[in-house]
Parts: sequence; C-alpha cells; structure tokens
Amino acid sequence: MFTDESEAKILVVDDDPDTLEIIKIGLEFRSYDVITATNGEEALVKISSENPDLVVLDVMMPKIDGLEVCRRAKENFFTSQIPIILLTARGQVEDKVHGLSIGADDYLVKPFDMRELAARVEMILRRTKLSLEANPLTGLPGNIAIQREIDRRIKSAELFAVCYMDLDNFKAYNDRYGHSAGDQIIKSTAEIITSVFRTYGGEEDFVGHVGGDDFLSITTPELSEKLCMLVIDKFDAEVPGFYRPRDREKGYIQSFDRLGNLQKFPLMSISISIVTNEHREITHHAKVAQIAAELKKYAKSFEGSVFVKDRRKSDGIKIIDGEEVSDNSGEIILSDSD
Repeated sequence: MFTDESEAKILVVDDDPDTLEIIKIGLEFRSYDVITATNGEEALVKISSENPDLVVLDVMMPKIDGLEVCRRAKENFFTSQIPIILLTARGQVEDKVHGLSIGADDYLVKPFDMRELAARVEMILRRTKLSLEANPLTGLPGNIAIQREIDRRIKSAELFAVCYMDLDNFKAYNDRYGHSAGDQIIKSTAEIITSVFRTYGGEEDFVGHVGGDDFLSITTPELSEKLCMLVIDKFDAEVPGFYRPRDREKGYIQSFDRLGNLQKFPLMSISISIVTNEHREITHHAKVAQIAAELKKYAKSFEGSVFVKDRRKSDGIKIIDGEEVSDNSGEIILSDSD
C-alpha cells in the first residue's frame, strides 16, 4: 500500500496505444508508478498479481470489455476495494450508469483533459488511503490488514477457516431508508460479528470489514460453524427492529432494482461462506477469494440467512434439482437459521 499518493501504483488499461501512452506519460510526470494492459484479460491478471492502488479502465475493448473487468474485480473481495475510473466514449450513458451500478468509483468521457484525470486520481487515492487500513465507519481492520492476516495464517501452516459475510437486500434498504440508516445497519452488523467472535471464539480470531456490507472473520475450522450460526441468530433477531412497523409486518419493502424496476425485497438477511484448508491446500489469499465467491453465489440462491461451508477437495459445486450433493471430492455443508 502506498504511504503517499505520489507513490501509488496505477494500472492503465486501454487497447488504443496512443491513449495508453498519453495517460502513462501524464501520470508518470506526476510521479506515479504506472503499469499498463491492452485488453481485459491482461487487466484481470494484473489486477490480481500486481495489486494496483487504482485502475484507469477503458470500457470499449476486445475480448473482455471494461465493464466486465470492473464487475469481476468488484466481485472478488480481495480486489473489490481497488478504485476504478472508467473511460467512456461520449454519449454512452448506459455504460456510465451500468459501470457505477457494478462498483466503478468514477468515470471520464473521452476525449478528456489529462489535468482532470490526474485530479480525480489524486482525490480517489487520498480517500482510499484513509479507508483501507481501518474502516472509518466501523473501525475494523480493512482490506490490507485482512490480506496480511490471511497470508500470515497460510505461512504458519495452521488450519484456519475464513468466514466471508455479506448482507442480502442491503441496497434496497439503503435506497428506501437512506444512507444514515444504512450506516447504522453496517455498524450494528460489525458489533454483532465482533461480539460473537470475541465472546465465543478463540484468542487468535480476527474480524475485519472488507467494505460496504461485506465482512470477513478468521477462526479455527472446529469453531466456524458454531460462530456463524450465532451471528445468523443474532442478526436475524435484531435486523427487523431497523424497519418501520408496517414494513416489518409485511416482511418486505418496495424499492428499485439495478435496472430501475420496482421490486419487492424481503427483510435483510446475511449469507456466510466458510472457506477452510482442512481438506485442500491453500497457498495464496487469491484462492480464498475464488472459493468464497463461488460459495457466496450458492448461498444467495437460498432464502433467508444461511452459511455454506466447503469441505471439498477440489473446485466445482454440483447441484441437482436444487439440492447440494456429495461427490468423490467431498461435500458442501449448508445450514439455515430455522
């Protein structure tokens, strides 16, 4: 992580060599460390391997376009907090809206003024620096500390369980009740997780705030299911109190989805993915992210609060008629709050 904005590593992605060179020279002139990629596939590799502090990303590219690169980066919890500035062609309003809806931090319309791009880069880096080490809303360790802690556990060759926690229907609540109310949910969730792990977990257990409504805890495999069940019970008991009586009685609220359609959203729940090294070797934090993302998608296919624990020895979730099944590699354990 950079200690000063001018020391930051910036990944610039554009398939046009002239644009790429202009941005590279302009940012290097301001003392940034600039690396480049010319297509979406290369960009995804470098986002993961180089761990840049910011990405300047063109939308229109061959193979994988910038919107898909942005979506994948934001879905991976180890890269989700890397800020992304999208470069869009004039008039592509739908690209701007879609880009912001999937997590892009800013956008510029081509042709752009290099001075404006540099100013936005500096502003976003300054804001990111304040939030990465400790989340300003919850005070919990942020992404850099989380990554460091997972790497420490991997190097020590100890058995561990990473519990990745994500709120369901939080955006709908935030849109309906406002950001102040949404912040209270985030704070309360942090308090629930911290309280459970501090009271019932081990001395070496770790709780961090990835960002937004995403949290991550690290414990031992034997304690993981019990702790996650306690988090679910406490969350489900407290969260209805954040809704107005009428919404609570109905069991849902009405809000707009990401496409602008009015929808009914159930009361918030929490989905937890448990990744362990009990049955497979994990040698890099990126592998934890990959497995957690797979489990998260599976967990969200169920209604209400759930946790999913991976006991497989290889990748790939097999689902038959909506039910989890065992294969020769192991199984997936699913539990809900009922």
